[in-house]
Amino acid sequence: MKRKTNILWFPAVFIVLLGMLNSCKEKDRYNINIEDSTPPGPVTLKHYKSLYGGARLFYNIPKDEDLLSVEAEYTNSQGKTFKFNASYFTDSLDVYGLPNTDMHTIQVYAVDRAGNRSTPLAVNIEPLEPAYQRVARSMEVRPGFGSFFVDWKNELKQDINVYVDFEFTDNSGQRNVTSIFSSKADADRRFIHSLNDIASNKVKVKVRVEDLYGNITEPIEKGEVTLLRDELVPKKMWKLPNPNDSIGGVPMVFGNDFEGRTRYTIDGIINKGEDFNFMHTGGRGRTGKLADRNMPWNLMIDLGDYYELSRVVTHQRRYGSASLGIRGQYYRSENVGSYNMYYWDEDIDDWVLIGFHSIPIPLVPSDLDVVKAGEAGDMAYMYPDYPAFTKKTRWFRYEAVSDFLSNYTGTGANGLSEITLYGRKASN
Repeated sequence: MKRKTNILWFPAVFIVLLGMLNSCKEKDRYNINIEDSTPPGPVTLKHYKSLYGGARLFYNIPKDEDLLSVEAEYTNSQGKTFKFNASYFTDSLDVYGLPNTDMHTIQVYAVDRAGNRSTPLAVNIEPLEPAYQRVARSMEVRPGFGSFFVDWKNELKQDINVYVDFEFTDNSGQRNVTSIFSSKADADRRFIHSLNDIASNKVKVKVRVEDLYGNITEPIEKGEVTLLRDELVPKKMWKLPNPNDSIGGVPMVFGNDFEGRTRYTIDGIINKGEDFNFMHTGGRGRTGKLADRNMPWNLMIDLGDYYELSRVVTHQRRYGSASLGIRGQYYRSENVGSYNMYYWDEDIDDWVLIGFHSIPIPLVPSDLDVVKAGEAGDMAYMYPDYPAFTKKTRWFRYEAVSDFLSNYTGTGANGLSEITLYGRKASN
């Protein structure tokens, strides 16, 4: 029995020792020999593939035992050098940041563990159009209400900075302003707000786009934008139907559970935590009956007169502590995350869909910033792509579709603090 055990034990020990030797040999590759001054052999190019603003280099590495990595570098027109590297066990390396589709020369080196570099391999490449130029070509500027906005596409999702240079005249005279936005979203829209005091409502706009490598476009003229004007729709004449009363075949929300009351959504007071200024559905918002469940529920408002509507602002129910660092229910399951908007058209005696909106969850670093965003409220245009007013109406309908959970598919939203509308008084 002992002999059998020894026969089985010997190969096992041999395998373990062999593995340890191989492991030590591999680790030795990373040990720095300060006395080594001999550079490795050069890299040889197989071919390259053009990328957007760069290239993927495919190569053969030298057969030096102490090879550590392969490096590529280039120097741009401002004299700044960019370096890229890949481990010795890969056969390709990506280079980015080239400013255009012209021919560019990249220097490629083999590097050993002592930091010695081989003689350079000069590779001439022609990249595809870089991302920042593609973004620049996609940019559109459109007027908003007391504002304007810039749209762009960035299908490569690369980090960019957008500079919006605009000039206008106000009470203090001629002004030149620059707003800067950073983004890597595949499509983005950014607003320049608070432009209500501009003379003649006209703004001249230019845009520039920059990437992380210091490449930037020349200013691109976007012409003169004429801003739109609206005003706050006064709430003093607003009225609400009773819960489950039907307007055009749609039941009015039940929001009077717990401390909540539906009437608080139009009183001009925002819930900031410990107060009870909100509506609450108690999980039966559609009609007030548990059998009819919660969502979608509809808050319908009689405006008291005829208006053409432009914007809506949603203020969520925060609930809980009023401390600035505690977010409460902001952007969570108990608040409305997405909704439909309707106006009542008397000519056809029916509700007309204005549009659908999802309230974006702010990408901010702290709960304090979340609280600030929640207290500011979410503003949505009735017609976001081409801002305009609705047909004149006396009734507005806010149909809560989901909460914020599971990519806006949850149906647990039972709270709302305030609805505010903008527009203009109908002329006839």
